[in-house]
Amino acid sequence: MIKALLRLLVLGVWIGSMALAGSAPALALNEEQALVAEVWRIVNRAYVDESFNHHNWWFVRQRMLDRPLASRSETYQAIEDMLANLEDPYTRLLPPDQYQSLQTSTSGELTGVGLQITKDEEKPGWLRVIAPIHGSPAEAAGIQPKDIVLTIDGVATTELSLDEAAARMRGQRGTNVTLELRQGDETTPHQVSLTRDVITLNPVYADVKTVGDRPLGYLRLSQFNGNAADSLAQAIRDQAAQGVEGYILDLRNNPGGLLQAGIEIARLWLPHGTIVYTVNRQGILDSFEALGPAITDAPLVVLVNEGTASASEILAGALQDNGRATLVGSTTFGKGLIQSLFDLSDGSGLAVTVARYETPAHHNINRLGITPDRLVSSQPLSRDTVATEADPQYQAALEVLGQATVIAGIP
Repeated sequence: MIKALLRLLVLGVWIGSMALAGSAPALALNEEQALVAEVWRIVNRAYVDESFNHHNWWFVRQRMLDRPLASRSETYQAIEDMLANLEDPYTRLLPPDQYQSLQTSTSGELTGVGLQITKDEEKPGWLRVIAPIHGSPAEAAGIQPKDIVLTIDGVATTELSLDEAAARMRGQRGTNVTLELRQGDETTPHQVSLTRDVITLNPVYADVKTVGDRPLGYLRLSQFNGNAADSLAQAIRDQAAQGVEGYILDLRNNPGGLLQAGIEIARLWLPHGTIVYTVNRQGILDSFEALGPAITDAPLVVLVNEGTASASEILAGALQDNGRATLVGSTTFGKGLIQSLFDLSDGSGLAVTVARYETPAHHNINRLGITPDRLVSSQPLSRDTVATEADPQYQAALEVLGQATVIAGIP
């Protein structure tokens, strides 16, 4: 029996434990083969696509077990080759050091450059930036969502898995890493040298903006970690005590995080209604609901862009479909798949795509994203120009919020 600690990922909320058991094999497996079989069984039971990308999954198992596996590194390679049949970059093996790093990042602190990345689907093999983490060396260097990472310290990213690339960008504080990037329509790549640092994932930045004679609450959420819901709730209460007449929630370049945090934050704003639907491999719907009452009913505008992904899209979709907020900005990233994390017997981990999600209006946004109610093109901004007169999306949000406060009866 394999004890798997199952955590929904839009990155990692605990939902309990799950026992997986398989019939005893005809022949005893050695330690390396047993680990391959352990991974195979988890995917066999949990993967969202019962066709396994139109592969005979039993045949894949036998092919991997027929390999001579003389070391753990060979075993990991066999597992990666097995998972590659699924053609799903989100279903992946996490060796112990990478698994520990992932757990550390969701706890609120990491050491590295602060760059969220994915495998590029339009240019297979390269890495594409989802978003830099707020306050990170990557953000300070001006790296933007959708930039293509070509090399890391001279190693082509086509030769690296997603986790290998992330591991190369992590390291001790004060050490350097050099990235070769292609930005937008740039024809000639450029290099950026970044100094790794300890990145505190403080997810909430709050400020009260005075526009005319009206106090408005500005809330920027950079990640959905374990502190996000409580921190945001306190910020809303503090701003309400200062008499704010409406709120701007900035989810731009927020790559996601804990699913449960996204649900709890939606409940801060929604008195009732569905937050998100999940759809499993059998097509069975489940849902998360608002529990009421909301912490505030003041007008709300949500800022989104192409770096708004995963749990951020769940929150944005919930607020938009329930008519609670107006979305302003550019179309979001489009990650509508849910992963679960499983502990493996050797201390490594396995991320498996187990479901997809739909917004309350049953929109499947995977690879499509969410279209804002008011489209405003994004442009590169420095840390000092976000939420200023130089920020056209923010200025549009102020305009929408000003109209909303009048409609809500605030003269």
